[in-house]
Amino acid sequence: METNSAPFQVLVFPYRYTADGKLEYAIFKRTDGDYWQAIAGGSRVGESPLEAAKREAFEEAGIPLESDYLPLDSMTTIPVIGICGYLYWGDDVLVVPEHCFGVLVQDHEILLSKEHTDFRWVSYDEARDLLKWDSNRNALWELDWRLLSRGNQ
Repeated sequence: METNSAPFQVLVFPYRYTADGKLEYAIFKRTDGDYWQAIAGGSRVGESPLEAAKREAFEEAGIPLESDYLPLDSMTTIPVIGICGYLYWGDDVLVVPEHCFGVLVQDHEILLSKEHTDFRWVSYDEARDLLKWDSNRNALWELDWRLLSRGNQ
């Protein structure tokens, strides 16, 4: 099967520090569903997970490509049917991995694409309560832990 997409997805959590040093995370409301999640999307043939994450974050939220990305260890697999509606990469590819990242968005305005109707900057606890997917909550927990444990400001 000839395709322009590679069989993996990416998940990106923008984060920033408030004036008093607290962390906030951007979450996004999907146009095609009434739920909140991180930036999520597919990859293109030849892209690395980081390249796909940068492109998706730029396309969906206007986050500059040169922003500071933090790769996370969190991963999940997603059924191809849930992404494409059919076995896009053939009968042997039933699930694809989702690679997760955080990205520092300290001095940049979020610019929504047509994929989202809204976004919010929220605390870890509020994001955790609003996110629909367990995989998003897991990646957010890891990002929050890493940022707090290294005192990264």
